[in-house]
Amino acid sequence: MKKILVAEDNPVNRELIREILSEGEYDVIEACDGQEALDKITQTSPDLVLLDIQMPVLDGYAVLSRLRENPPSPPPRVIALTAYAMRGDRERALAAGFDDYVTKPIDLKTLTSKIGEHLG
Repeated sequence: MKKILVAEDNPVNRELIREILSEGEYDVIEACDGQEALDKITQTSPDLVLLDIQMPVLDGYAVLSRLRENPPSPPPRVIALTAYAMRGDRERALAAGFDDYVTKPIDLKTLTSKIGEHLG
């Protein structure tokens, strides 16, 4: 069973994503801030991280930077979850090292498609 860490500070969004992922064959782990996300990545070795860019304690960019500096083995794929949907935001996220980018509000079809692409 593939493990997915959902790092999202909004409890409603976490619940929505958990509901979407419960339809698949995934073990869902949750974190509500950036530091908790880093801790849970170390503790659980997820296959994929859905990482909100705007979180308390450490934002998604800081989490990704620390993750890339000292990657676990094997390193997880990381998809940015963001309300930032302005021109250039996607490119900025990909340039920072995110493997993919999904905007909020989350579209079920888009999210499941992106997860399938990265988890095979």
